[in-house]
Amino acid sequence: MKGDAFEQVGVHSLRIGMYVELGMGWLAHPFPTGSFKISSAKQIEIIRGLGMEHVRVNVPKSDPPLPETSAAAAPDATDPAAEERALAAQREQLARRQRAQRLAAEQNSLAQCEKRFGEAVRQYRKTLEQLPSQPKAAAEQCQTMVNGMVNEMLGDGESAIRLLSEAAGDKSAMHPVNVTIVALLLGKAMGLAQPDLVDLGMASFLHDTGKAHLPDRVRWPEDNFSTAEYKLYQEHVGLGVQAGKAMGLGKGVLMAIAQHHELIDGSGFPTRVKGDTMTVAARILALVNRYDNLCNPSRPAAALTPHEALALIFSQLKNRFDSVALSAFIRMMGVYPPGSVVQLIDERYGMVVSVNSARPLKPRLIVHERGVARHEAPILDLEMAPSVGIRRSIKPAALPSAAMEFLAPRQRVCYFFERVGDPLMAEAS
Repeated sequence: MKGDAFEQVGVHSLRIGMYVELGMGWLAHPFPTGSFKISSAKQIEIIRGLGMEHVRVNVPKSDPPLPETSAAAAPDATDPAAEERALAAQREQLARRQRAQRLAAEQNSLAQCEKRFGEAVRQYRKTLEQLPSQPKAAAEQCQTMVNGMVNEMLGDGESAIRLLSEAAGDKSAMHPVNVTIVALLLGKAMGLAQPDLVDLGMASFLHDTGKAHLPDRVRWPEDNFSTAEYKLYQEHVGLGVQAGKAMGLGKGVLMAIAQHHELIDGSGFPTRVKGDTMTVAARILALVNRYDNLCNPSRPAAALTPHEALALIFSQLKNRFDSVALSAFIRMMGVYPPGSVVQLIDERYGMVVSVNSARPLKPRLIVHERGVARHEAPILDLEMAPSVGIRRSIKPAALPSAAMEFLAPRQRVCYFFERVGDPLMAEAS
């Protein structure tokens, strides 16, 4: 069926998806019009009963034939069972093709997210290298990157938080990128204007630059720190503010950097200010910074799952963080943030890979399926599968060995954001 716009097709070679033009008066057939796209086997049966040997088919308006379909495979018109088997085979072929398209779209989106995360990590490392000699040039490059992120997040459509692989870098570079992505999404959810989001993004990306001046042993807090070591660790805040001033950062950015370890109840550092003197950006940054440090501590063995980290902040630490920011954070991340390992109500195991910040109770998961290779596993979108739900969150160590190998839970949780709304990204079974 290639070449001319119209072809004469034998009635026994008709298939669903062809656009036919019967060429007879409306009283001679039972259809509403004489031109239409075939949508069922019943319509084919009726056309065959009209007494015609051939039917005019509009090729451009017809669906393309499936790759496996050929004239030799046409069903025997005298065998209804054979025709039904052929139609079932066509439906199965279409389902396989759609699954392959969804998988390709999913893999492409993940690859793009990981590429951009890697670019942001490299930008952070470059910033640390440039700071001593070219602070303003470093700031300009960071500003360009953050502006791009903010403009994309504020564009049409919704954004989802996406779980990435672990091949993105060490904690010192991964942490500021994670914090920047989540803080910007939270700022957007809280209704911050574009200039305020840019300030928040810059502060989030640069909040730990002061650690570059500390000895390696005190760059990340440990429970066994001596008083002197903890005091030395705290100095990274002031050093970060100094770096920010050298970069020519605005007052809003500098205030957020200066307050990113302060807490609403006055128990933070370095100046123990209380919530009424903290900027909105600082309140957001302090919360997201703590969440990421719980998920990605310096010792991976001490890591909490994203679900556990969120639960701990809400149950034990909520008096230390701004209530408005915390409520918005929980609404945005959902009960099961990306990286959470879960068991479904049908007993299957899965891992949350993406949460749409506008519909956080319906995350997207990769689900362990026996007989399916991990790289071929479709993503289950709970919004498109109302009969499937999450029963509970579990620790990765509690997974059966086959599910553990399949899901491969991350020791470190890396996040980026992706646009949502592509129907090919929804797996509904």
